[in-house]
Amino acid sequence: MTESKSIAPRPRAADTGSSLPFLDKTSPEAMRGLGSAAEAVADATSDLGIPRSVVEVMHLRISQLNGCAYCLHVHHRRAVRAGNSEGKLAQLPAWRDSTAFDAVERAALTIGETITELPDPAVRDRDLLLSRDVLGDDAFAALEWAAILMNAFNRISIVSHHPVPAPS
Repeated sequence: MTESKSIAPRPRAADTGSSLPFLDKTSPEAMRGLGSAAEAVADATSDLGIPRSVVEVMHLRISQLNGCAYCLHVHHRRAVRAGNSEGKLAQLPAWRDSTAFDAVERAALTIGETITELPDPAVRDRDLLLSRDVLGDDAFAALEWAAILMNAFNRISIVSHHPVPAPS
């Protein structure tokens, strides 16, 4: 076997001498507004009977797709606390081929992936209509909002280089 070279994580702003700001710190009013929207959406999903475990598995999948290390850390822990097993979460990248996810989870994951990736409009509309058929209009809309907000939080964390705690 040849000598292996270590692949280092991407340089962070602090490591490159850049002074990129934490957006949540430089614009606290905007962040509070986003937080208020997230609270309203969390209340709506709860009021509609959407289990927190479903919302968190969707948030985790969106964070996987966006490559947000900080949000992966946060939402993995939340997904487990909400009742998702480690075995189920291990199958999340291949959820379409797994029997571990029920119809509501599949609909939520479809919404999350569709809003994150924004495929061709015909594909997007087909997938979102299938999800709406499973969830009904109100739950569908609440999960769309949750996916939109998760994408916003991912982008804030990515461009702000939010630090990720070391694994414990």
